[in-house]
Amino acid sequence: MLLPAADVKKVETSTSSRGYSMALRTILHYPDKRLRELAQPVNRFDGDLAKLVADMAETMYAAPGVGLAAPQIGVSMRIFLVDVATGEDQPSDLRTFVNPVFLERVGEVRCEEGCLSFPGVHEEITRAERVAVRALDAEGQRFELEAEGLLAIAIQHEHDHLEGKLMVDHLSLLRRRLVHRAMMKRAAG
Repeated sequence: MLLPAADVKKVETSTSSRGYSMALRTILHYPDKRLRELAQPVNRFDGDLAKLVADMAETMYAAPGVGLAAPQIGVSMRIFLVDVATGEDQPSDLRTFVNPVFLERVGEVRCEEGCLSFPGVHEEITRAERVAVRALDAEGQRFELEAEGLLAIAIQHEHDHLEGKLMVDHLSLLRRRLVHRAMMKRAAG
């Protein structure tokens, strides 16, 4: 399901390498119920999907963030992007994951995470230290990837969004309540 046109802000000067006009999408914020939905598998690899990927990349970089899942922009599809190049001197390392599946999760690491759907919130989260994942790219080509460090954390974080799982689900009940109150206060305005 794509967002209504009213939720899309056109970026006239931006075009993808394939010539698509890209648009900034509205990022959903907690407690929006759509963030809790299980995303549906992607079955078609066409121009619409390529445009969605371009829009997601534009939105992620503008936020700015290192990852974005389709459910965060109201699109119930099993797709997410990550780019963990963090410095101006590092080239972009944009990766697209469609219908991803974990093959392995090894070890444990605790790291501070933020989320574009939880503006201003940063919490210590425990994740697997290393992961192996199988997915399709935006053209439907299958690949496998082993990752560690920030890339492994970003992959796990974004994959959670496909399952309707959020950053707060990894927190203690007390921390979850505090974050919930802060986000409700923010939403109220």
